[in-house]
Amino acid sequence: MRLEKLNEIGAEDGDLIEIIKKGERYKGRLMPHHSFSGEDIVTIKMENGYNIGINVAKAEIRLIKKVREIKNMKNIKKIKTKKEIPFDPSKEAISIMGTGGTIASYVDYRTGGVHPATSPQELAFSFPEIFDYCNIKARVIFQKFSENIHPKDWQILAREVAEELNDAVGVVIPHGTDTMGYTSAALSFMLKKLNGPVVLVGSQRSSDRPSSDAAKNLLAGIKVALSDIGEVVVVMHGSSSSFEPCEIHRGTKVRKMHSSRRDAFQSINVNPIGIVDEEVIFKEKYRKKGEETVIDTKINEKVALLYSYPGLDGEAIERMCDGKDGLVIAGTGLGHVPKKCIPVIKKLIDGGMPIVMTTQCLWGRVNMNVYSTGRDLIKAGVIPGEDMLPETAYIKLMWVLGHTSDKNDVSLLMKKNLAGEIEERRSMIKD
Repeated sequence: MRLEKLNEIGAEDGDLIEIIKKGERYKGRLMPHHSFSGEDIVTIKMENGYNIGINVAKAEIRLIKKVREIKNMKNIKKIKTKKEIPFDPSKEAISIMGTGGTIASYVDYRTGGVHPATSPQELAFSFPEIFDYCNIKARVIFQKFSENIHPKDWQILAREVAEELNDAVGVVIPHGTDTMGYTSAALSFMLKKLNGPVVLVGSQRSSDRPSSDAAKNLLAGIKVALSDIGEVVVVMHGSSSSFEPCEIHRGTKVRKMHSSRRDAFQSINVNPIGIVDEEVIFKEKYRKKGEETVIDTKINEKVALLYSYPGLDGEAIERMCDGKDGLVIAGTGLGHVPKKCIPVIKKLIDGGMPIVMTTQCLWGRVNMNVYSTGRDLIKAGVIPGEDMLPETAYIKLMWVLGHTSDKNDVSLLMKKNLAGEIEERRSMIKD
């Protein structure tokens, strides 16, 4: 039925069509048929950037424009020919720096396949709608699944971001979602006094899926990159609904909290800085951009992150710390480990290794003065991690140890709020 109706009107992938069903009209570009879709499902990309799949068994389909007449499709074709990104002297420039991930991909309208963007042009033309808002400087820094990103990649990215901010008013970094929170935290410590926004965006669902969030997240990220914020932030869906605004999260306080939902990213122990709908609306205090970005990428990678669990013993901790210069523990509750581990922890600290305690509860903060185990850990020299996320504390300890190995200095810096990673005590109720 699907093929018969499309062939009847001469519609091909990329054509602008209208589907009329039960009195409702849906207009958009015809997307390639997905192998997971039902035989009678037609998928179109609507003007808001979202894909929708419609069963056309009892629907009318009307051809509006052929692909060759559609401006955006001409732009996509231009990638393979002149390789020119549009330039409008009246618009400001945003740099898009590709690192890989689901969002840094595009749909090949001839084959229906989703491919990683391997050139600046492919990256820029993945979502041609962005040219309505700004000029684009596009670069592919590296192409990696985010689980393969290494601390050295953070250093490379930080240097490249600082360089791009010499010529662009803001930077947008399409990034795989699995470790995007790690990268945002790393850049937050490495880049200070930013003279432009640094915005990480991702996509939970690829561009060929009807429920893809790629277009909306990227467009929201572009809008934030044109604002006056001078921080590293993550911009993602604020709700599972495609019609709700995106949210702006501080780079050191954001975490991926769901494996697949569009609103997987949440600010922990703080509210989102703001929202992005038709425009950017800031709701919390934020640092405004300065005059010149200060870059400091010195880190010590020899830091371990360990989650406490029932049955954890000192031998396991020693194995984890072999060859390491620092350890972050995500403890239970207010910041605890099994009591039998404390002698080994004290031995490591006495030997010069800083150990920081966070909580795997995520919401809330450590308080090691309530119970005897916590007080014993304090006596052993464990540094309380306040309300820092375990992964943020892990990256911060890397950064701190890249600058000092003095025991007192490490403790002071870990307790100091350097990049919005520590929030003052407040009453937070998780919805």
